[in-house]
Amino acid sequence: MQVTVNIPDELAAQAIAKGSTPESFVEKLIAEKVAAVEDQPTRKKLTSEEFDAVLDSLAKYSDKIPNLPDEAFTRASFYQDHD
Repeated sequence: MQVTVNIPDELAAQAIAKGSTPESFVEKLIAEKVAAVEDQPTRKKLTSEEFDAVLDSLAKYSDKIPNLPDEAFTRASFYQDHD
């Protein structure tokens, strides 16, 4: 596939400074980005059971968290040190 790209002067200057042509420099940048995307693990969809297990693990020991009064969650309590 061929794509025509307008290369900004700054990018062309970077390519020339590295001893490359702007075209090959951009091709290399694109190839690196494609390789980085391909190296990322793909996310699989969780089954309902797996999702429930994740939620259960997040909630583990939540019964040990002390209850706080409603006043602890007011805007004033979060920003008491700010004007």
